[in-house]
Amino acid sequence: MTASQPAARVSRAVPRGLSRTGPVLFSYGFRPFFLGGGLWAIVAMALWIAAISGRINLAGDYGAANWHAHEMLFGFASAVLAGFLLTAVPNWTGRLPVSGWPLGGLFALWCAGRLALLATDGIGVVAAAVIDGLFLPVLLAICTREVVAGRKWKDLKVLGGLLALSLANGIFHVAVIDGGHDHMALRLAVSAYIVLVMIVGGRIVPSFTRNWLNKFGRTDFPVPYNRYDTVAILGGVAALAAWAAAPDHPVTAVLGPAAALLHAVRLYRWRGWTVAPEKLLLVLHVAYAFIPLGLAAIGVSALGLLEERSVLHLLSVGGVACMMLAVMTRASLGHTGHALTASRLTIAAYAALILCALVRPLGEILPDASPTIYAVAGLLWIIAFGLFSFEFAPILARKRRTPL
Repeated sequence: MTASQPAARVSRAVPRGLSRTGPVLFSYGFRPFFLGGGLWAIVAMALWIAAISGRINLAGDYGAANWHAHEMLFGFASAVLAGFLLTAVPNWTGRLPVSGWPLGGLFALWCAGRLALLATDGIGVVAAAVIDGLFLPVLLAICTREVVAGRKWKDLKVLGGLLALSLANGIFHVAVIDGGHDHMALRLAVSAYIVLVMIVGGRIVPSFTRNWLNKFGRTDFPVPYNRYDTVAILGGVAALAAWAAAPDHPVTAVLGPAAALLHAVRLYRWRGWTVAPEKLLLVLHVAYAFIPLGLAAIGVSALGLLEERSVLHLLSVGGVACMMLAVMTRASLGHTGHALTASRLTIAAYAALILCALVRPLGEILPDASPTIYAVAGLLWIIAFGLFSFEFAPILARKRRTPL
């Protein structure tokens, strides 16, 4: 919202960080879910490292490898997505956010899923899958109710990504119960997150860039959303759909690089180099750069020149987790009245996660060095979210300051 907009319009905006009775942590959706997601990112990675090093037996009958894949995509990432949607949807619709004990109940449901999947030996894989499978559909129902009540029909496409994630989670659980490992469910989940980044990133990255430049009286703004962006998103959806359904098909080998070119041009149109002095903004552009990189990797993988796990990690760590960390830090600062600038700790967290996104895909490319690569990547991941949690836990858990 710019200074040129009428004051009456400003007064009708949803207040940020609504004051509620009860714990401050449950006063707004981003608080418990960003903090919970950040802490779980550390714990889940530490447990995975302990499991692959033979120190613990992780997740019992569910299987350590299945658990790790699930908890990165449907544990950590779903929490951050929930925090974002429960904060963004009220701004889109003009309705009050979910807060207080209803928010606490939703967060408890997410926590129950994490505990259930660690306790499969005690409660059984089916019961754990059912408990975990409740969270995303409930979140979808809440967001759908708000979007429909606010008559923001254009935002229903964002909920389509949430629906795809709910289905992917169910498919993954069914495969595990049947004794398998559904790679298609993982590709579908990663694709859903990437499409959400394409849609939401297309809103926030050029908008935040323009606002920052405008503060300094500059006019070299990003190109506004137009038909090109629609074509790029549709091209990306087509490539990801082909990859999810048929990762080795010749059509996938063509659609991946074509979509990569579309999104590379899209990113260029946002003029990220103009905000290089402010790393809180620059990281949004860097995170989005993993989308054309990942789409190109899809094409290379379809030709048999790159392992699927490398593509999965390039997109999930680079395109998804890096963008999530960027949004978590910015939203946490903005919605608690702190200055929108990255501290040294925040910049270090960005750097660690970007390095993790670049290092982890090398594990399949350089198999002889894979144990070292996995260890380095895991350590970088823990450093990134450890720094986030150390710096932002007090911000997320205490009363907000007056917004700037």
